[in-house]
Amino acid sequence: MEESRSEAASWREECEQRRSTTSIHVTALDGLVNVNSLFTIAVFVGLSLTSPGQRSLENNSACDAGPDVVRNLLVFEVVSFSFFLFSSLIAQGLKLAINLINSKYVDDAFRAHINKRVLRLGMLGSAVGSVMGCLFLLMSMVNVIQIRLGMLSCGSKPAVRAVSTLLTLVCTALAVYISTIFYAFTH
Repeated sequence: MEESRSEAASWREECEQRRSTTSIHVTALDGLVNVNSLFTIAVFVGLSLTSPGQRSLENNSACDAGPDVVRNLLVFEVVSFSFFLFSSLIAQGLKLAINLINSKYVDDAFRAHINKRVLRLGMLGSAVGSVMGCLFLLMSMVNVIQIRLGMLSCGSKPAVRAVSTLLTLVCTALAVYISTIFYAFTH
């Protein structure tokens, strides 16, 4: 009798641990998909703000961006969108798997028995996709700034300030994000 109580307590503790772990994973995947959606909107806003032959706000025609900058912008935006879509689809796939596995256990909604290696690998792949998408979005935003404010090679002060601020803040945020991911996967 004592042994069966101990087994029941152990089983309840294991279910409680799975419940919190699965819930945390689903919440993290939701957050990743939401952030990727916001970045995807930024991709399309960046595309809509530029057009070939557009003049910069500098009053010097030598500071206007050429077709190569616009071409690079388009390439970076498409690659960025591809990485965000890759990341979101992996995250959605993992969420779908967790939810389908959970649907087998009506009494215990968060009891999913999932392969931790697959889950960790999927989450890592999704995070890498987001980071790569951010890097390409960053490069495309540099091109948007050059098209709108003037070429960096021309020495446009507003463009240099905007790009410096953008690079500093985004690189700092990415360093924190990557450090957090590294910490989470090693502990």
